[in-house]
Amino acid sequence: MPEYKKIGYLTTNFKVFHIKDSSRREFSYHYHDFHKILILVGGDVTYCIEGHTYELAPDDIVLVRAGEVHKPVIRSDTPYERIIIYVSPDFLEEYSNPKADLSLCLKQTFTAAGDVRSHVLRLHAPRGGKPGAAVRALDASLNDRDFASGLHQKLLFLEFMIQLNRAALHDHIEFLGDSASNEKILAILSYLNRHLTEDITIDDLSSHFYISRYYLMHTFREQTGYTIGSYLSAKRLFLAKELIAEGRPITDVCYACGFKNYSTFSRAYKKSFGESPREFRQSLL
Repeated sequence: MPEYKKIGYLTTNFKVFHIKDSSRREFSYHYHDFHKILILVGGDVTYCIEGHTYELAPDDIVLVRAGEVHKPVIRSDTPYERIIIYVSPDFLEEYSNPKADLSLCLKQTFTAAGDVRSHVLRLHAPRGGKPGAAVRALDASLNDRDFASGLHQKLLFLEFMIQLNRAALHDHIEFLGDSASNEKILAILSYLNRHLTEDITIDDLSSHFYISRYYLMHTFREQTGYTIGSYLSAKRLFLAKELIAEGRPITDVCYACGFKNYSTFSRAYKKSFGESPREFRQSLL
């Protein structure tokens, strides 16, 4: 059975939370089928995302794309306080155009070669500059019950995404380096994502990276929360969802994403996303 689980559900285009844990908590590795943006308000926190580890400071912005496995590690009893934004990838696409891609900051977490650049942005302007001001306005909207409060919050969210992308484009943000990552596991993760649709075995990986099967399986699970098989399955399913959304025939998508038969693919897809591939296709019509 997979060691990870999907948590959190998004029934609207985006949702904003302000959460403060007064007592120390332990979190398990998990993933979402939507993007997650976390702004640290306070706490002694290390954030782990797909084999990368980041030591956070207040006002850091953590970007977790749909399907990426992650967890925070709370290092002390200091209250863990954060603003969390869940956002549908389709919603960002809806408000994007060739000259203004609102998901650009999420895409910039990866290099042109497809390797992880960083999942954490650090703002250096006083109080975070314009992105910081946009975050505070968005946070304040959680208590807004006035006329058109929902529409107002939507506008504030879009303002935040615009200012965040402007800061990233004009180098007003530092892409934070990871602090204690296992370079071998990062190389394996990069390899798996580049060869996602191919038939990959543990023996293949062990031979390719000159490490023992035991070390590979044990360390991969420790660093990512996944077995190699469950990691590949989850990533292939997210790729399949993207291809179906692009209009590719579902049966072609099944085999193109590395699944051996359609029934196995359909069951896994429904278990992961709560609907069958055909139901998802119908929802797009």
